[in-house]
Amino acid sequence: ALERLKRQIEGTVRVASIYSVGLTEMTRLKEEFSRRYPNAHLVVDYLRPDKVYEAVLADNADLGLISYPEPTRLLAVIPWRQEEMVVAAASAHPLAQKPALRAADLIGQDFVAFDPDLAIRRDIDHFLREAKVEVNVVMHFDNIQMIKEAVAVGSGISILPARTMQPEVEQRRLVAIPMEAALVRPLGVIYRRRKRFHRAAQVFLDLLQEAPAG
Repeated sequence: ALERLKRQIEGTVRVASIYSVGLTEMTRLKEEFSRRYPNAHLVVDYLRPDKVYEAVLADNADLGLISYPEPTRLLAVIPWRQEEMVVAAASAHPLAQKPALRAADLIGQDFVAFDPDLAIRRDIDHFLREAKVEVNVVMHFDNIQMIKEAVAVGSGISILPARTMQPEVEQRRLVAIPMEAALVRPLGVIYRRRKRFHRAAQVFLDLLQEAPAG
């Protein structure tokens, strides 16, 4: 009876996601969704954070996956997970040998930052100000992938969600160094208030909430 019910779930789930949720993770979720519900389809568009909000508001996406989610009069938020932030460094960088870092260890370091208009940049800047740490911002980008590449070639260090660095750490292109002071990136799911989810969207939301936190 359960298998028959799963086969009855049909339709397309439209998801707008920031890039840094990760292609690997979304591929795994799509495969699991297809395995459970073979008659339903999942379509994921990767967008800048502001475009994720726009897609959900315009009803071009059923759900949005976003960092630092902000509820509004028209949008509701479901908390998803908290991701530990770490210092990212090239394997040859002097800090890469340290088992953990204090904020003071970052003073004066060349730093690859996020663009100033992004919430993650504001959060990191606030963290550094509170710790009375000044870094030398040498470049900034609007996405994590470009920051990882700049750090890997020795342009400077950065602060990134540890989860997003796993492929480069496994390849030994980057080192993820824990910080003594806790800093996390919150991820959440946004959707239009009063929106009635069809069954396919609801079961995908259930699948997301099953995913291990990290």
